[in-house]
Amino acid sequence: MTKKQEEKEKEVTVEEKLRTLYSLQEKLSEIDKIKILRGELPLEVADLEDEIVGLNTRIGKFEADFKNAEASISQQKQKIQESEMKISKYKEQLDNVRNNREFDHLSKEVEFESLEIELAEKKIREFTQDSKNLSEQVEKSKELLTERSADLKQKKDELDEIVTETKQQEEQIREEVKNVETEIEPRLLQAFRRIRKSTRNGLAIVCIERGACGGCFNKIPPQKQMDIKMGKKIIVCEYCGRIMVDPELVGATEE
Repeated sequence: MTKKQEEKEKEVTVEEKLRTLYSLQEKLSEIDKIKILRGELPLEVADLEDEIVGLNTRIGKFEADFKNAEASISQQKQKIQESEMKISKYKEQLDNVRNNREFDHLSKEVEFESLEIELAEKKIREFTQDSKNLSEQVEKSKELLTERSADLKQKKDELDEIVTETKQQEEQIREEVKNVETEIEPRLLQAFRRIRKSTRNGLAIVCIERGACGGCFNKIPPQKQMDIKMGKKIIVCEYCGRIMVDPELVGATEE
């Protein structure tokens, strides 16, 4: 920091700093109100977009599993054809056997291939059921995807309409915020932002109301009330950490 900047900072009184902080808070609260006007729409849009991505992934997996089931059915059918061809060949050979040993061997081969056919048919039934289930899952997921896509379009249209209505106003306030922030020393501005971030309602500086903090409504000791009214130093609430200011100092009406 240059000597000139230090001198300029010294010239700014605590009262002026508090008024500037309060002015900044008012503008930021206006932006917060615009965000409240948008409500939960941005979150709903984000949730729907995530859900649609998930549905597309799920549909892709179901379709891949469906193709695998269909391919497995084809493989089992091919096995049945091969086993039937072998059985036919073995039965022809049975007509020309020369001894019991050959007869037993061919009979076992026929029996083995028959069992292979039974096993393949069982697998075909299982894969067919899997294929049917997967087809139903794909259909249901696609229906849900269509519904969610329609919901997303509706929510986006609603959000775009609100954003369009408030965009110019918000941009103007944000520009004013930037201008006000240049008037606040960096360390104080950083502390203000930290307090604002830690509060649920975004209020980093509040007026005292009926002898209590306007943020958490805890009572303030009389001496501290006097110090706040004097506006000679920046005082934070020992309970919620917000900066406290006298309403008369910042031109606010005490409720």
